[in-house]
Amino acid sequence: MTRYLIVFAVAAAVSTLTTPLIRRLAIRVGAVDIPDDRKVHIEPTPTMGGLAIYLALLAGLGTAYFMPSFREVFKTSSEAGGVLAGASIILVLGVVDDILGLKAPTKLAGQLLAVAALVFSGVQVFYFWVPKLGIISLSSDLSSLLTVLWTIAMINAVNLIDGLDGLAAGVSAIASAAFFAYAFRAAGGVPSTAALLTAIVAGGCLGFLRHNFNPAKIFMGDSGSMLLGLLLASATVSGVGRTTEPQFSDFAGYVVPVLLPVVVLAIPLADAMFAIFRRVRGRRPVFHADKRHIHHWLLEMARGHRQAVLVMYLWSAMLGGAALALTYGRGPVARWTGFTLGVAFVASVLVLPRFLRPRTWEATEPGALAEAPVAPGERTGAP
Repeated sequence: MTRYLIVFAVAAAVSTLTTPLIRRLAIRVGAVDIPDDRKVHIEPTPTMGGLAIYLALLAGLGTAYFMPSFREVFKTSSEAGGVLAGASIILVLGVVDDILGLKAPTKLAGQLLAVAALVFSGVQVFYFWVPKLGIISLSSDLSSLLTVLWTIAMINAVNLIDGLDGLAAGVSAIASAAFFAYAFRAAGGVPSTAALLTAIVAGGCLGFLRHNFNPAKIFMGDSGSMLLGLLLASATVSGVGRTTEPQFSDFAGYVVPVLLPVVVLAIPLADAMFAIFRRVRGRRPVFHADKRHIHHWLLEMARGHRQAVLVMYLWSAMLGGAALALTYGRGPVARWTGFTLGVAFVASVLVLPRFLRPRTWEATEPGALAEAPVAPGERTGAP
């Protein structure tokens, strides 16, 4: 565990220290997010923060490479190199988009190129264990197809939730921590690419979050959200796609290894699916932007930027905790813990947003709705 903590700390430190430098660079090259009617921030804000997370990735991988305990990860597999190649491609694509703006088909083509680097380096879902069916081995064609679909879905899911200060970074950090617990246990303590990547992602996100939490001094932009999506997808593919036998309780057979990534990353994936369904039903392009995502709804309900983001953190932690409790739990206590967390999540979705809504009715003028004060630089919800 100590080796992972070292890599985590290095990634967090590099992200924290380089983000202010990236902010200055973004202003100089014109990578500034200008408010408009579909965005929730009210002041021009530098973007391109994904570059700081990428530097954290480089530092984390570089540190691990020179640590004897991680040597086998780099010697026996080309996955780390493939992830770095795919991350480099997605970063360049994101930086160009942050500065110039790219159309959806162009971004999709760039994403496919990045995923191709993963597939050719061996980051694929080769096989996994399914309850009562045993080990399912995939053909090379099906393996590549599933890897491409999952990675593209994750890239765009994280991109879609990057709508509030600190939301994508915080949710990605929580998801990384939850999946690290799974990957570390599944590997039996032996160093693995999945555990290494999640430790780096968690560190990079937390370091960046110091500058990105509301009111944000910098946005991660597409360079950051797409990068995080690719890294999370790579970690889950590497971890889940190598599971050859159940390591956990019997009940966990219904959760791992196939469903755990979906449960841990349920919020961004659900948001992406709802967005696609909404746009198809409305006969609009799938990549047409709107302000009807989960975080927009929550922001409108809570009427507070930080409250909305913290609620999303809580939901992500509940889902991750429930999945891990069911994954590792043996006996009724663990199962009831996971079940209770799941029920608490559903209850909080129904109750918490309305509970957080402040009093908005002015006593001096019945029927008039008072606007909650907005701090300078704070993003505001849809009217």
